[in-house]
Amino acid sequence: MKKSDTFTIFVLDDDPWYGTLLEHYLKLNQEYTVERYENGPDLLANLYKMPQAITVDFAMPGMDGGEVLKRIKEQLPDVPVIIISAQGEVKVAVSLLKKGAFDYIVKDDDTTDRLWNSVIHVREMYNLRAEVATLKSEVGKKYSFQHGIIGQSPVMMDVFKLMEKASQTNITVSISGDTGTGKELVAKGIHYNSTRKNGPFVAVNMAAIPHELLESELFGYEKGAFTGATNRKLGKFEEASGGTLFLDEIADLDLGLQAKLLRALQERTIMRLGGNKEIPIDVRIIIATHQNLKAEAAAKKFREDLYYRLLGLPINLPPLKERGQDIIILARHFVQTFCQENNIKEKSLSKNGIAKLMNYHFPGNVRELKSVMDLAVVLCNGDTIEDSDLNTQPGESTLEMLAYEKTLKEYEEDIIKHYLKKYQSNVVMVAEKLDIGKSTIYRMLQSKKVNAYDLPN
Repeated sequence: MKKSDTFTIFVLDDDPWYGTLLEHYLKLNQEYTVERYENGPDLLANLYKMPQAITVDFAMPGMDGGEVLKRIKEQLPDVPVIIISAQGEVKVAVSLLKKGAFDYIVKDDDTTDRLWNSVIHVREMYNLRAEVATLKSEVGKKYSFQHGIIGQSPVMMDVFKLMEKASQTNITVSISGDTGTGKELVAKGIHYNSTRKNGPFVAVNMAAIPHELLESELFGYEKGAFTGATNRKLGKFEEASGGTLFLDEIADLDLGLQAKLLRALQERTIMRLGGNKEIPIDVRIIIATHQNLKAEAAAKKFREDLYYRLLGLPINLPPLKERGQDIIILARHFVQTFCQENNIKEKSLSKNGIAKLMNYHFPGNVRELKSVMDLAVVLCNGDTIEDSDLNTQPGESTLEMLAYEKTLKEYEEDIIKHYLKKYQSNVVMVAEKLDIGKSTIYRMLQSKKVNAYDLPN
């Protein structure tokens, strides 16, 4: 729905004089486009023009206002209809309001003023809906597969393809991957590109909620269900009605609640704590975990029947170290975003900075990269982020180092670089610590293999 400068109003009255009066009065606002009709069938035949508001005379020969209201609601249920009637009976007004009329105005000396105010309220409501629709559209763009989730590596292209397939149906999706790889971002991307995008996206982190509170959080409770339950509370299943329920860190759900979750998914109903009524649920389920759920099920730590119920379409997010040039694409994106948010002149990455990022294993994945780049912008003194500005965590394990499959010479250079940095470029001390000749280090320096460090005076 797009907010428009013009606002179209249909006026229906079988009295030409009175209809013209209402038309003239409404046209005093130059933003209103008014079309006048003298009978119901003519107005109904023009509903394809999609008016934003309609005024209807109640007492008309042939098709009366009540029947016209009914027909309008069948075709355009969201268009506000204002009934204008010579009858002031409360029962008639209440009946029409129950049938969907936006307002009921009695014909008297104040009719035009009341109509004016009623139309103002209609337009405010219409503009608010338009703004909400725009915001939802922007959210959809934010979480589009290759906009909200940045990457061009082959492994991420495979993820995007699976996300697209997932968004086309309501199949359950199970997302796996290390902490910090962006599992919730993928879940939102699927939701906001699906038919449920106008419904709510409700996320529950199973690991963040105490086990004794999790049942009431998921299923809600009735007033008096336990001490302190002074009012009814809807659970996350009901909050997510018509949308998506994202169950993060699902492996942390205890076995007792796993049985209740399985029943809710099988029966498509839930029961609030303290209640005795089955409540139908209409939610799409997306789960996520950093653990191997299949292994957990094999070890009897996770119900096998629930595992197969939740497996659905599996999507595995690769760790950042396996995404190649995505590291630099993401790094530049985080720098640009941080600079814009803080009104800082945009900074570039030096070649040494790029090399340092590409040679780092990122145990914290994308989340860690963002923190590293935000800090780098703050630490950077000029327009270029150097490797010294990148505060990556030192001390990779041997296995993690070997995962890069470098040549022996490249590993040797990495070790010498590390010691030169550790001992403030003291070549003599580094040679002693590594039990190598000083000439080896000087050759590296002369070949600019270690251009980040200066020789001591």
